[in-house]
Amino acid sequence: MTDHTSQSTASAEAPERGGALQNLTVLGSGVLGSQIALQAAFHGKDVTIYDISETALASLSARWDYLAPLYVQDLTDATPERMAEALGRIRTTSDLADAVVDADLIIEAVPEVLEVKQQTWAEVGRLALEETIFATNSSTFLPSDIAQSTGRPSRFLALHFANEIWRLNIGEVMGHPDTDPDAYEAVAGFAEEIGMVPIRVLREQPGYVLNSLLVPFLWAAGRLLVRGVADPETVDRTWRISTGAPLGPFQFLDIIGMMTPYNLLEDSDDSELRAFADLIKRDYIETGRLGKGAGAGFYDYS
Repeated sequence: MTDHTSQSTASAEAPERGGALQNLTVLGSGVLGSQIALQAAFHGKDVTIYDISETALASLSARWDYLAPLYVQDLTDATPERMAEALGRIRTTSDLADAVVDADLIIEAVPEVLEVKQQTWAEVGRLALEETIFATNSSTFLPSDIAQSTGRPSRFLALHFANEIWRLNIGEVMGHPDTDPDAYEAVAGFAEEIGMVPIRVLREQPGYVLNSLLVPFLWAAGRLLVRGVADPETVDRTWRISTGAPLGPFQFLDIIGMMTPYNLLEDSDDSELRAFADLIKRDYIETGRLGKGAGAGFYDYS
């Protein structure tokens, strides 16, 4: 995640509609899935969002009500009219075959559980067009952890986004040893077309560049909390004052949302990190405080 004080390089003029990868399917309608879909549609792509849950798809209207004003607030070229046009380029479905029928690019943003991702891609691989490119938005797993599940590993790679992608606009592009270079460059080009700064990761690295820096920072904050050293507000205030950063680690976690850190930590071999996962589940997930997008997390945003 980039410094919140920096300005997005994508907020001037959107690219023209079109490009080699025009039809995008996003698998998963959660925090990142919805953002990826809206960002692509805002830049002229035709987008299908797939989710196994009809309830999740129905809740997207509330998600658009939350995101559209942020685009208008943060980007100089976003207007209510243009946001309405972008939303008009998005359709939803719970039928996977329908979702992938004409996709040029499929981006997966399902829960950060390896078996779920592998099972999802195995099914997609049986249904999608032969020429379709596959990309995971996984924040922790390597492309090579998933590639063989697709049945077409040469067409598979990772495209990772930071949360609040319309302004923290990096797209980390990471292949695996068998990724076709043409597919890699096509995805890097797609990232640029939808207003991202392509970050070409030169070799597989858990966490890419961004999370290799960010995750140890967040887990250090979690350790301070479970050890009883300081509460979230004190940790964040210390970091902001001492470094001049606009946000502290618990504010970052609220932006990310509670489910991702919980999924990553619940089976950790580290007892302190498991304790942090238990705390997140008990005090935040089970009480509906799922993060900033839900109106409350470590902080109240209502």
